[in-house]
Amino acid sequence: MMLPTEWIHNFLYASMPEGLAHAVELVLIAVGFLMFFAAAGLYLVLLERWIAAWIQLRRGPNRVGPWGIFQTIADALKLVTKELTGTDKADKFLYNLAPYFPIVAALITISVFAYSQSLHAFDINIGIFFITAVSSIGVIGILLAGWSSNNKYALIGAMRSGVMVVSYELSVGLSLLTMVLMTGSLQLSEIIEVQRTGGWLIVQGHIPAIIAFMIYMIAGTAETNRTPFDLVEAESELGAGYHTEYSGMKFAYFFLAEFINMFIIASIAVTVFFGGWLSPFGITDEIFWLQPVWFLAKVLVIIVLMMLFRWTFPRLRIDQILTLEWKYLLPLNLINLVLMAIIVLLGWTINF
Repeated sequence: MMLPTEWIHNFLYASMPEGLAHAVELVLIAVGFLMFFAAAGLYLVLLERWIAAWIQLRRGPNRVGPWGIFQTIADALKLVTKELTGTDKADKFLYNLAPYFPIVAALITISVFAYSQSLHAFDINIGIFFITAVSSIGVIGILLAGWSSNNKYALIGAMRSGVMVVSYELSVGLSLLTMVLMTGSLQLSEIIEVQRTGGWLIVQGHIPAIIAFMIYMIAGTAETNRTPFDLVEAESELGAGYHTEYSGMKFAYFFLAEFINMFIIASIAVTVFFGGWLSPFGITDEIFWLQPVWFLAKVLVIIVLMMLFRWTFPRLRIDQILTLEWKYLLPLNLINLVLMAIIVLLGWTINF
């Protein structure tokens, strides 16, 4: 049976010149990712509000639409119509440029993931490296926002973000490198294919794979500036941190990018540790429309886990955050990497 993506491709190339068909195809892909980006961001915000309400024994959003499902759409409309404020002493060019770095970096990153066997817009042989490189660009926007706002609270928040990214990027990279040793490839499609024949990598890799996943989740949560690593936006100390001076859609860009970064962290975890779009035990791997369902379901589980962190752990001090990375996570990661290399060299991986 012809897949929908193949049908669209064949229809475009049959009905118009090759160059125009290719351009239309690229536009359709871009529009699709933009729509997915907006919808995912809005409803991840709603999901967090529901989880917060559940933990705090209250109702949560319940006014706009049934069960409050249109609440975040109403919030987005409010931000679109809100006045864009700023400060007279801000560096206007950098101040206006800063919000685009996190949003563009997040949008580029989500285009690389394999949502199914046929829904993969950009399959390159350095996929993991590309994701870690591009996703790190977002911190440039945070640093620019803090500095250009000419606000001491915003600057302190931006400096904290820079310190945390420099620190925890090492643990994210090393934990992923630990799993790359098992696959021998940085290409996301090949990483998933290895798991099709041998089972999820978190199972194949014994205890080092589990340790790598735990370190990755801790470091990934820090990378997204989420509680308990939210010193970048510590409300009790810094107001709103690096986006204190932003309002309207400029603030919305930062806010939306944070939730999409959660999606990115979860998508990497699902692809590298839990088989990507593969179903458990290979039950429905050949049903094309179920492949993205499995992928998004796994991503949702990881995101809910990250959201539960916010209502479980207290905020850490900056010295505690840096001590956790440099004295504990980084040495453990290096030892774990050596252990995984030994397991792969001796062929002790588990295959199902």
